[in-house]
Amino acid sequence: MKADFLCVIFFVTSLQTIFPLKSFLPLTTRLGLTFYSCHYIACFSFVTLPAMSPPVLFWVGYVPCLCSGLLCLLAVSFWSARWHGGFSWDGSALQFNWHPVLMVAGLVVLYGNAVVLFRVPFTWRQKKLTWKLVHGSLMLLALLLSVLGLCAVFDNHRSSNIPDMYSLHSWVGICTVIMFAFQWLLGLAGFLLPCSPPRFRSNLKPVHVWMGKAILILSLTSCISGINEQLFFTLGKPYNSLPAEAKFANSLGLLIVAFVLVVFGILSNDDWQRPETHHESAPVSMGDILLIILLSINTNRKRPFCFEMTKM
Repeated sequence: MKADFLCVIFFVTSLQTIFPLKSFLPLTTRLGLTFYSCHYIACFSFVTLPAMSPPVLFWVGYVPCLCSGLLCLLAVSFWSARWHGGFSWDGSALQFNWHPVLMVAGLVVLYGNAVVLFRVPFTWRQKKLTWKLVHGSLMLLALLLSVLGLCAVFDNHRSSNIPDMYSLHSWVGICTVIMFAFQWLLGLAGFLLPCSPPRFRSNLKPVHVWMGKAILILSLTSCISGINEQLFFTLGKPYNSLPAEAKFANSLGLLIVAFVLVVFGILSNDDWQRPETHHESAPVSMGDILLIILLSINTNRKRPFCFEMTKM
């Protein structure tokens, strides 16, 4: 039961990290803390069954997944700060610098970690509802970051009188975000709403899995084409002379490719798939929905409602 409270609180506080937006550097910091605190608190504080012995090979793949994702975030941030002047939100080129950072953070790193969440062995020891809500929350954060990344580039183009949506990169990118939003809404309707018919859920699952992989491939395509496009537009020296920025950006692209390959490697192993039970495949009860609403209403009280409930 405590694990359910954790995931609901995580869902509510995740949204509160985004609204209102006081500044953008604290935003990324808060999102990172929310993501990693969710992983570690849920892992160590709410274990309800005896400890399992997870496959060693899984951790051989999962640790590089986490490390390469973090390196992607650091590398894309360093690229924008070192060679393009840093960050701002004033319609200038400094606002555009948020675009690659937010898209890599949302569509690649956060999305990829959310995709493999159900493969992590310690999640099997808890109710699947807990991790469904965590999975959905991480996906929502990834979607919001990608939308914010689109806002950054559109605002910059409007301020600089640059036309929108003319390159292949922009077409693939906007299709990826639209597909992602549609996928999230389908997942919410099919796997979390109590009114979802069982037949609809069973038919939706393979489509949901396929769309999840397709979105990750499209995200990779968007990032690689975006890095290449940025280099062609902004390099002070010819690309074929391979200046320092080109070497670094090419390495960033290879790092993103490596991260996606590790994610697909984890997904390809059926032995790491969470065991399904009939009870876990049931939709969320109306009581769970009411609990989420009550927690959302009472998040601003000095004595949070969830603490009162946990003492009952």
